[in-house]
Amino acid sequence: MSKAKEVFINIDGASSGNPGDSAVGILIRDINNQEVGKISKYIGIGTNNAAEYTALVIALEQAYKLGAERLHIKSDSELLVKQMKKEYKVKNDNLKELNQKAKDLFKNFAYIDIEHIKREFNKEADYLAKKAIEEHQKADRTVAVCVLRNTEESPSSKGQRSG
Repeated sequence: MSKAKEVFINIDGASSGNPGDSAVGILIRDINNQEVGKISKYIGIGTNNAAEYTALVIALEQAYKLGAERLHIKSDSELLVKQMKKEYKVKNDNLKELNQKAKDLFKNFAYIDIEHIKREFNKEADYLAKKAIEEHQKADRTVAVCVLRNTEESPSSKGQRSG
């Protein structure tokens, strides 16, 4: 990732099941609309709302690493945006913790604008999040098939003695 003082970030969290396999998708661009960062990351089992918040936290951490000072964040999660703007209260304990972590990270920047956008304007971040879940689930299926193939009965496991 290259250095950029002002960045435009699209974030999305996804969950296959709620709770279920979860991931984040993050796209970071500079003032010239050049991509300076892209994240597609599986984050474990969780809810969709927790994935949305985790995407925000990871995006803030990455923007800090980039040396960014001004952030323009776009999310299709109305809940996340309104909670971060203090228009909605955060009632869920898990989300309270993630909300506080994001607020703490906000202090690292001179300016942050967080905006709710329609889902159709967040397709790239959505794709990155869903891709991470898909790749994780595909890897899990591959591991399961390998384990099943390795458990075929050997002569000694059928009651036959070797040696």
